[in-house]
Amino acid sequence: MTITTTARPASRTGRDLPAIVDHATRSHVRAVVVLALFSLLMFLPGLFQVPPMDRDESRFAQASKQMVETGDYVDIRFLDEVRYKKPVGVYWLQAGVVKTARAIGVPDALTTIGLYRIPSLLGAIGAVLLTYWAALPFVARRSAVLAALMMAGSVLLGVEARLAKTDAVLLFTIIAAMGALARAYMRYEPDRKDGDRGLVLPAIFWTAFAAGFLIKGPVILLFVGLTVLTLAIADRSLQWAKVLRPAAGTFWFLLLVVPWFFAIVFRSGGSFFAGSVGHDMMLKVASGQESHGAPPGLYLLLFWFTFWPGAMLAGMAAPGIWRTRREKGIKFLLAWLVPAWIVFELVVTKLPHYVLPTYPAIAILIASVVERGSLSRRFWLELGTLWWLLVPLLMTGAVVAALVMFTDQLGLLAWPFAAAAVVFGLLAWRQYSSDGAERSLLQALVASLLIAVTVYAITMPSLSRLFPSVQLAQALGAADCRRPVAASAGFLEPSLPFLAGTSTVLASSAGAADFLAQGGCRFALVEGRSEPEFQQRARAIGLRYSAWRRVEGINYSNGRLVTVTLYRAEAQP
Repeated sequence: MTITTTARPASRTGRDLPAIVDHATRSHVRAVVVLALFSLLMFLPGLFQVPPMDRDESRFAQASKQMVETGDYVDIRFLDEVRYKKPVGVYWLQAGVVKTARAIGVPDALTTIGLYRIPSLLGAIGAVLLTYWAALPFVARRSAVLAALMMAGSVLLGVEARLAKTDAVLLFTIIAAMGALARAYMRYEPDRKDGDRGLVLPAIFWTAFAAGFLIKGPVILLFVGLTVLTLAIADRSLQWAKVLRPAAGTFWFLLLVVPWFFAIVFRSGGSFFAGSVGHDMMLKVASGQESHGAPPGLYLLLFWFTFWPGAMLAGMAAPGIWRTRREKGIKFLLAWLVPAWIVFELVVTKLPHYVLPTYPAIAILIASVVERGSLSRRFWLELGTLWWLLVPLLMTGAVVAALVMFTDQLGLLAWPFAAAAVVFGLLAWRQYSSDGAERSLLQALVASLLIAVTVYAITMPSLSRLFPSVQLAQALGAADCRRPVAASAGFLEPSLPFLAGTSTVLASSAGAADFLAQGGCRFALVEGRSEPEFQQRARAIGLRYSAWRRVEGINYSNGRLVTVTLYRAEAQP
């Protein structure tokens, strides 16, 4: 027996859905509009308010900014160094947004981090909508909306939607490819003569595959390839894959991706592939790159927070998924989820977003069990719904603590939103037995929205001590000379050149003194630990200088308190 898109009776809790969601599921257009609006509400808070984050986001944004500044859209550079870790896709998207913003007169477009985040915002919204589309071969429309809402409310996607890097856009391409793959698998009938005549599914699949390859290289191949391989082993057949026209599709894929790869190889020789595959990818597999190593099981532990609030239903759905594991639809979703999850648990380097492309499969699996009304009623599994309340409580405590520690304020503006999040979390937990899974999940999703407003729109922008680069850039902007340039010693975070200008030099202590000695509107930004070497070099070259301003803050990338003094040269007698 397979899962199809034919109408099914709603679960016993379906009648209790709020009217707005019930109205949304009456047509695909209404469903898409509601999901898009809810996603905007979830992802917009803080998009422009939160300063650039170190380190990956600022590196991506700075490289994209340099594309706009130089007009070179082939090479990828961070300041004077090549940045050959990822292909060019996201850099093109970010540069396109910023260039358009400059063309229409947006002030300070080059240093407005929110503009660089727009591709991630659109990718996250697209991922929510495509989760709905990808779910339709497996569940009815109402349950597809439920799965998409779980994605929209998930903590991890909310984070990635606000970061100017690859992962939200990559997720969009993977879900598009997997949705097309699912339709090819579910619709294939060996005896049907016209089953492989359509061009829409192959076009979606291979275009998404090519886009994903341009975003993050062969990562999309891991998810698609493992799914296809698992199904081939389980079914002992790959005949259904002919629907996707592999020969013509491969040609189309190469046509889309080869031009840039040929151009970058011509520009860099073999440096790009050595950097992206040999250095970046293989080191992550073999060792804990950049201190992100962790043992297997970390992703399972993080899942209960990163997929909150939908994760609370995962435990109760697991027995129902296991019972139906041989059904065609469930088999496909498990092939999407399980092999990739195992691989990432075994890879030494672990970052939370690595398993994000498996979350749509989890959401659809949960929605399928909810649709059947077969969530487990075991007490120890239902006890997990308490997490709907605990997360808002923990986040409220963390927000208050952060505001008191880093701003010496109580953050009264955040309190009403945090309190409302706790109330909705409490309702989701306390009324689960009477309201059922769907209504409780929707109440928890409101709590997730309120948490997003509290954290991203109110709290993080007010934690100025955590963003020394903002204060340093503002100090340079207030200089009483034209076009100030700076060399920074000791404080080397990539957000500084993004905000202060590409001409900013990340230097050694001696290099900062030599830079300052060249005269003109120059400043040396010297972190406290680098001052002895800076002063020694200044004496050696006869440099006269004076302290102009001082910035104190916290470098959250390494957990250190930092004090950066801005020095400028004095006129020689």
